[in-house]
Amino acid sequence: MTKILKVYNQIQSLRNRYYQAAIGKESLIVLISEAEVAEQVYNSNAIENSTLTLEETEKILLQIDLDRYINERELFEAKNLARVVTYIDHKAKELELTLPVILSLHKMLILNIRDDIAGRFRNANEYVRVGSHIAPAPQEITKRLSKMLAEYNASSHENIIKRIAKLHLTFEHTHPFVDGNGRIGRVTNNFLLIREGFVPINIKFIDRQKYYEAFREFDGKGATTIMEEIVGKALANSYHKRLAYLEGKKNITLREYAKVKKLSHSGLINKANRQTIEAFLEKGVWKIGTK
Repeated sequence: MTKILKVYNQIQSLRNRYYQAAIGKESLIVLISEAEVAEQVYNSNAIENSTLTLEETEKILLQIDLDRYINERELFEAKNLARVVTYIDHKAKELELTLPVILSLHKMLILNIRDDIAGRFRNANEYVRVGSHIAPAPQEITKRLSKMLAEYNASSHENIIKRIAKLHLTFEHTHPFVDGNGRIGRVTNNFLLIREGFVPINIKFIDRQKYYEAFREFDGKGATTIMEEIVGKALANSYHKRLAYLEGKKNITLREYAKVKKLSHSGLINKANRQTIEAFLEKGVWKIGTK
């Protein structure tokens, strides 16, 4: 059995447990999603070099004054992305992902930051470069994204991890916007996961270097292996977190768990990073649910 198939089977098993555990607990699921918004916003913006900490992001979303000056752009980046994340959580099951929907999400994200580019693809001479990668010409964007969505929809029988990884890499390779590509690409992942009955994922800032490596692998070889690993682990992490709450477990830190079980903390961290134990990262701290 291939590595990705093992991960896919793990996700299917966790998904089945989740559906069983979720029965009659709709209000708890809503609370988990609401509590996760700040983490989604913090990680996605941090990947794009935002200086905001998780604590500062939470304060902004709760309209609490910060202890330092934050420029207007970073304030709107946090507020706008939170709005997009919440919108997707509520609407993804009702809407098909289309180019107009992607444009509307972008408008929501960039509003009051760059109104001149909000809700439209690159045009005319708007070329962009990411590292050594020069994105395709503006006139190719609509055709490439239409093909991306068509291929995704035509592969509904295939492994969701592979499908999301390929779509995300294709979207970022195309880089259709002047600004906001990474954040829209990551929320698009969650739009499709939620729509297909999976839970949303949170690609963490601490995994940024591996995330960039996945793009280099795709740009250089057309391969999706690294991104599949990122998506698979992120899905497992998201299910482990939700199951810890929904199955009524006591959530403790891995450090506490190591002391109680007389296990190596560093060994448990390695297993958590590989998602071979039911640990999850919450607010930067590794935790695990125990009975």
